[in-house]
Amino acid sequence: MDLYVYYRVPVGKSTQLEQQAVAMQARLSQQHQVATELKRRPQEKDGLHTWMEVYLDTPDGFETILEEAITSSGLPALIDGPRHIEYFLDFSPCA
Repeated sequence: MDLYVYYRVPVGKSTQLEQQAVAMQARLSQQHQVATELKRRPQEKDGLHTWMEVYLDTPDGFETILEEAITSSGLPALIDGPRHIEYFLDFSPCA
């Protein structure tokens, strides 16, 4: 299953968020063999950037692992509002 996590960050905290999120994702990728991506919308709105963390082909229980990593990374102090998590499965239509 793939996880997509999005949230808003004040523009002035975006550089710090990027550094901490990249480091956290590198640890998760190495420890759990999960492909990761970090994305940001190009425009700001009301002084905020929207960021998205992507975790592909995650193992069972990965959300708990991710929550522990988020808490220990210090990211919550940089985020304005809640983190939204969405799950997607690969879809292969029958031929």
